[in-house]
Order: sequence, then structure tokens, then C-alpha cells
Amino acid sequence: MTPQQPAFSHRLSDLLAAVTVLGQHGPADARVSGLTLDSRQAAPGTAFFALRGVQANGHQFIATAVAQGAAVVVCEQLPAELAGDVVYVQVADSAEALGHVAAAFYGHPSRQLTLVGVTGTNGKTTVATLLHKLFSERGYHCGLLSTVQNQIGREVVPATHTTPDAIRLNELLARMVTLRCTHAFMEVSSHAVSQHRVTGLHFAGGIFTNLSHDHLDYHGTFDAYLKAKKGFFDLLPKSAFALTNADDKRGMVMLQNTAAQKASYSMRGQATVRGRLVENGVEGLQLEVDGREVQFRLIGVFNAYNLLAVYGAATLLGEDPEETLTVLSGLTSAPGRFEPIVSPRKRVTGIVDYAHTPDALENVLQTIADIRRPEQQVITVVGCGGNRDAAKRPVMAELACRLSDKAVLTSDNPRFEDPNEILRQMQAGVRPTDAGKSLMIPDRREAIKTACALARPGDIVLVAGKGHETYQEIEGQRTPFDDKQVLSEAFELLSL
Repeated sequence: MTPQQPAFSHRLSDLLAAVTVLGQHGPADARVSGLTLDSRQAAPGTAFFALRGVQANGHQFIATAVAQGAAVVVCEQLPAELAGDVVYVQVADSAEALGHVAAAFYGHPSRQLTLVGVTGTNGKTTVATLLHKLFSERGYHCGLLSTVQNQIGREVVPATHTTPDAIRLNELLARMVTLRCTHAFMEVSSHAVSQHRVTGLHFAGGIFTNLSHDHLDYHGTFDAYLKAKKGFFDLLPKSAFALTNADDKRGMVMLQNTAAQKASYSMRGQATVRGRLVENGVEGLQLEVDGREVQFRLIGVFNAYNLLAVYGAATLLGEDPEETLTVLSGLTSAPGRFEPIVSPRKRVTGIVDYAHTPDALENVLQTIADIRRPEQQVITVVGCGGNRDAAKRPVMAELACRLSDKAVLTSDNPRFEDPNEILRQMQAGVRPTDAGKSLMIPDRREAIKTACALARPGDIVLVAGKGHETYQEIEGQRTPFDDKQVLSEAFELLSL
């Protein structure tokens, strides 16, 4: 049971109103005062949900939850022995049931907010953050649920997942309602859709950014990954809007079968919201948006798409187009997203970016190519995470070497894998003609320092992969590591 859960109880029958119950054993008038999916947190009055996870099956811990005092067990398969004073609820999918029950337990907070979800491989954090900033600047009290951080009004709550579990998610939304937030903007990951973390929520709108190679370690196939993203739009109600990137080859697929109001944005052709790139430089983007020419502080074509998504969503929510563009023109991006750090003495520009997929890395490097001067070198530091999709490792290395003057291949979050083996798999993708451009340095701190040492005055050093993260995960332990801090320290050393 989480510390923030309300000190009152609900009738079990009320919580199960939206759940298809296959069977129920035990007292029908049970009261529930807390929810948990962790058997160790079960206590008298709680309902324990036995979820089939990636690493563990909650059904193995039903006895532990009962011993801890759980009043209700929600499961897909009943245990061999049933405790007489416990209610056992059998359902087809425990995770789906949890989504509905968590929403009911917290009073359906998403129905009391204008909740907008953002999904896609890249751009989710930037779009959600910009929406939060935009509506806050427009005078609304807003909440944010993102990879970087969760925010309730002015209160910042650390984020542990792109999308929290259903209990935590509804708790956060309920706190937003209590603090009189009117709007909430959240990232919706493919994991969250597959695991029913957003089941039971009422969305006012959904946004699709793009789709590329990612999370195949979890989904197995690209089609399954696509289906998970599309599943979010399939759940949107008729009262919501569904806004998609028409220039992504899978963008219009997202709108198939959705009951929501369909809308699109594009830089290339016909769409509800149309944009045209006028200029892309170090000072920012100049775009024509629906016939209005505007200068923005963000850099790069990928951010042009993010801005169109935000503008489109705002206007679909009823905001004035002119005022929306005026506020958007002054906003900056999310932390760790194309974030510049300049070495004052050596005049080297460092860029920290969360790019951890081939598509994101290519976008960032292409953006740098668009704004660099001919004499500037681009030196890229990049790694790939352990225990994740291994197929992208050689692709990431090939891109870094081909689109940079020098590339330093290094660790990201190796987790339980040997960093040297990850680097060997990355190196396999480097073309023979680019072999002289690359170095392999497993220690990420040394890799960043080396890249800075290789830089000449005026050069650009891209440190990709971790962005806003302030840790490195090795052998199950998270040790402090901040790319921005390490890059700044390396610049200081170079300035001595």
C-alpha cells in the first residue's frame, strides 16, 4: 500500500463495476482500504493483484500477501488452497482489472481533468513537457507525467518509469485533482498500453509522434510494438481527439478504428495542421505554421514536428492559435533533449541528448549537420543499454561513425551485460571505410573526456543516450552519473 492512499474504504463490488469477474470466492461484502501489486506491501484491508510480469509471476506470491493480511486477492488462476476470510476474485487479466479498480478506488480522477496522452518512439517527453509549459503559461494549473519528472502544480515528483503503474498513476492524478489542476499531460509508453497501466483512464486527446526501432526486447516484433502504440488510440472515446504525424509512414494507421476526432500534422503535405520550414539554425527554428511565420527557440527538424504536435493539440483543446504560437515561440525543450553546454575558453559546443534509438540518433546528428559550419568537427559519444534490444547496437554505431567526424563508442547502462560485449556488437556495424573514425572506451566518463580532448576550438561534441538521467545502472546498482555534469567537468579540465 502506498503512503498516499486515502484513509477510507470502498465496497469491493463498487470497485469491480467495470471488471468482468469469472468467479468470486469469499465474503461478498468485503471492504478495501488499499491496493497493491507487491505482496510485501499487503496489509489488512488491502486488495492484492497477482500480475504476470516480465521477471516474476505475482501468482507465486499470493500466499505471502494473504499472510500479510490482504483482504482480497485478484488473480487469473485460483490457488490450490483458499483462506476462509479472504475474498478471491478470478479475472481473465489481472493487469486489466487493476486498471479499472485503481481508477475507481481514486474516484476516477482522469474524468475530472483534461488528460492528454502522448505516444511514439521519440518526442514524447518534449511534446508532453511543452504542452505542460504552454498551458501553465496560459494560466492553467497543470500536471505532468513524463520520463524526466512528474509535476503536480509546482510540486516536482521524481519519475521512475515513463508511465507509472496503474495504482501510482491514479494516485498522482487524484493529487492533481485535489490541488485543483485542470489539465494533465502524460507520456504513454508501449509498455504501459500492453500492461494495461492506462486502462480505466479517460483521455481528452491522444498524440502520435513517430514510430521506429525500439523496445523489441519486450514486444518481440515490430508489429507487436506497432499494435501496442495503436492500442492507445483504439481506446480513445468519441469525445477525445486523435492527433497523428501524417509524415510518419505509420502515422495514419494510428487513426484506423479510433472513435476519436481525427486530426493530423505535416511538414510535407495535406493535414489538419500544416508546417513549412523557413530556416533551421543555431538560433532556433523559423517555421510557417498554418500560414503564420514564427521564430522558435528550439532547434532541428524533429523539433519542428514536436512544435506542430503541441500547437495542434492546443488548438484542438480550444486555445487561440495566435496566442498559442506566441507562447510557444519563447519555450525551451525538456532537460536532456538537445541541451547545449558551451566551453567558454575553447569554444567547444557540447550537446547532451537522450537519443537512444537509431532514429533518434540520426535525427540529432542530421540536425547538427544542418546547423554546423564546414570547418566544425562533430564528435559523438554513444553507447547502447544492456539487457535491451541488441539488434539496434550495430545500427547505432554505424550511424554515429557515418554521420560524425569521430565517434567514441562507450557504455550506456550496461545493466547485467558485459560492456565489452555490447561494444563488440556495436563495432560490428561500423563500415570498413569508417573504422578509422571510431574508438571503443568502455568507461563512459573517460569516453566523454576523450571526446572533449579530441575537440578543436569551435567543434561540436554530442553525448547521446542518457540525456536527463543522473545515474548509470551496472550489475543491478545505480551509481550517480550525469552526462551534463561530466561534460562540464571535462570542459573545465580543458580550460586549465
